[in-house]
Amino acid sequence: MAASKPVIIAPSVLASNFAALGQEIADVHRAGADWIHLDVMDGQFVPNLTFGAPVIQAARSSCDAYFDAHLMIETPDALLADFAKAGVQGITVHVEACPHLDRTLGYIRELGCKAGVALNPATPLDTIQHCLDRLDLVLVMTVNPGFGGQRFIDAMLPKIQQAAAMIEGRDIQLQVDGGITAETAPKVIAAGANNLVAGSAIFGASQGYAQAIKAIRG
Repeated sequence: MAASKPVIIAPSVLASNFAALGQEIADVHRAGADWIHLDVMDGQFVPNLTFGAPVIQAARSSCDAYFDAHLMIETPDALLADFAKAGVQGITVHVEACPHLDRTLGYIRELGCKAGVALNPATPLDTIQHCLDRLDLVLVMTVNPGFGGQRFIDAMLPKIQQAAAMIEGRDIQLQVDGGITAETAPKVIAAGANNLVAGSAIFGASQGYAQAIKAIRG
């Protein structure tokens, strides 16, 4: 099942030069990025610590791209308003961190943002079946979250196919994050994903951002 929606490339700034974050975001957007993917980690839900709403707010002036915040944090509800105020358009939370997922997704929408849910590799898709009507995005993790540069888990391809079948006919983005390169991108697009997050394959590319994005887009 190939993706029926236009392919969106969302570079993850986790792999960028944090000392020049605003410039990196502007450069990658100018090079053809559709979205900017912001990996927020708290050192608790995942074994890494990145940045929070103040850094995103400071970077917001760098370009007018869609800011896609992926919250890998233990208690997202307490911080959702901060991220909305920082200027993100989409907020994705992890099903594993939300005991009242339906309520959390509703709150994200009340804040004026698109609501997304992420699933770790071991988390089954039936955990989100009950809240499809509140979702704008489903993120299938194809690595265990926490660090960039990990290798794509091929065993996740059937899960992407199942997610595509689950959301078929709905206005829901199917995003994949983890190990996305010019080699793995065709596989996930063929499985039904239309929204690809790539970090080191873009920010670490020797041929430049524009060529790297073009290669991933296919």
